[in-house]
Amino acid sequence: MNKKLKLMLVDDHPLFRRGLASLLASYDERFDVVCEASDVTEALKLAKSTPVELILLDNHLPGVRGVDAIMLFKELDPELKIVMMTVSDDEDDLSQALKSGADGYLLKTSDSEQLADTLSRVIAGESVISPQMMNKLVDSMRNQNASPSEQNSPEKLADRLSPREREIVQLIAKGYSNKLIARELNIAETTVKIHIQHIFKKLELSSRLQVALFASSAGLQTAG
Repeated sequence: MNKKLKLMLVDDHPLFRRGLASLLASYDERFDVVCEASDVTEALKLAKSTPVELILLDNHLPGVRGVDAIMLFKELDPELKIVMMTVSDDEDDLSQALKSGADGYLLKTSDSEQLADTLSRVIAGESVISPQMMNKLVDSMRNQNASPSEQNSPEKLADRLSPREREIVQLIAKGYSNKLIARELNIAETTVKIHIQHIFKKLELSSRLQVALFASSAGLQTAG
């Protein structure tokens, strides 16, 4: 029997929450929306008392914005997956969400039929972003790296990585989960997790999506 994936929906529109919960249940029986919240304060209380694996988090909430709450949720449980699901296509919101450790950024206009598969990928360790936002993210990174100091250039930061860590960065950029990385490199999955924590620390990053983007800017991506 497939394990139920426990989700929390955080959105100030009850009809949207109910519709999303119904949509997920109809597309994939593995998803179990165990709690809902209309603002960050309520969501934090629920997160402390109700075990969840993934939070679908809106940005425009009363009081504290979603992007400003990501780190608060991560402090409660670093393994908790957080996916922004919002109407905001603002580049600054996207950048802040990723820097704060969001595991994905989806627009509410995303294909509903692919949502369940997308969230399954996040649970498996991948990072996701709406295609509509990818161009904005790439443009933003190009602007940031247009005149980087030599010390902080992506290429110099990449020099901090060991050969094995470089391999793992390349596989993360290809969308591999921890399990697939372990299989590809013939090492234990726990070893992969340790390497990834070292990678986060050396590169001063906090999510797999950030690592994938770093790999692109540092020229570490591989073909295939």
